[in-house]
Amino acid sequence: MDPITQGAVGAAFAQSLSKRNNLLQIALIGFLAGLAPDLDVLIQSSDDPILFLEYHRQFTHSLFFIPIGSLIVAECAFPFFKKTLGFKIVYRASFFGYATHGILDACTSYGTYIFWPFSNERVAWNIISIVDPLFTIPIIILIIISIVKRKMIFSFFAVGWFAFYLSLGFLQYERTYIAARELAYSRGHKAERLTLKPSFGNIILWKSIYQHEQTYYVDALRTLYSSIWCQGSSTKVFDFNYHLPGIDKNSQQAKDVERFRRFSQDYLGYDKKKSLVTDIRYSMLPNQITPMWGIIIDEKKSKYDHAVWWISQSLGQDQLKLYRDMLIGKACIVFK
Repeated sequence: MDPITQGAVGAAFAQSLSKRNNLLQIALIGFLAGLAPDLDVLIQSSDDPILFLEYHRQFTHSLFFIPIGSLIVAECAFPFFKKTLGFKIVYRASFFGYATHGILDACTSYGTYIFWPFSNERVAWNIISIVDPLFTIPIIILIIISIVKRKMIFSFFAVGWFAFYLSLGFLQYERTYIAARELAYSRGHKAERLTLKPSFGNIILWKSIYQHEQTYYVDALRTLYSSIWCQGSSTKVFDFNYHLPGIDKNSQQAKDVERFRRFSQDYLGYDKKKSLVTDIRYSMLPNQITPMWGIIIDEKKSKYDHAVWWISQSLGQDQLKLYRDMLIGKACIVFK
């Protein structure tokens, strides 16, 4: 999730276990603890542009790292609060603020190592967008009200909204999943793999990606009272021998492709014009395959050179209008 949401959720959970006279201090500690696991973004290298992918949402987000991570936060925060709070209270606030981070990230589609070091699986429940104002804003408002009025009940309301919205996201996922299976069936396809992810900022418009034979089919599905379909596109599944026959499989670039494959949960595509290996899961519009990021492979590089990280997150006015139309159902048709 975005930093503001992570901090707000951490503050809400920390507040729910505090007392009326220290709600502000506890909220601050919980907010900082909620942000702390994302310090793993500092693990990066100018020589190895994919290193940050391997370590972001890794050990700092693990359930088993929570006691250690919250202790580090508490040790750093305690000198600023020791006049009004004991270390035990600071640690407890840090613990509950820190503990929310990995779980919340696992609810998105990016993938989180919440069971590290016992499992290297990237857990992604795909029930909420990385940024969702309807989820975040009520939590922030309730935290502020609890501080101003000094009433913990509003902290509980914030936690309740957290649980309610994620439950709603799960329900929306299940409803959309059924519609996505029916869509594949209506085309005469067998969805060998099927992944859904909510589009930016909502749990109404979803991106559907499924594989039939050697092709990925990408569509948008809008689920409200019922599911309607927003026509998408398709692309060939990435195949190293087919798309990159001139690259030595023992080269560093080939190894980078496999590292990127693990990160993208093996949803790889290829853009021939850019010599770009892409992550099919992510695009600015949910019914398109135009990539947001990927790695550029250059046959002219030496065996020891890394691939180049590429990113593009621009959204033109025409695309923005299309997104709005899909969100309200204008650019979609009733699914039958």
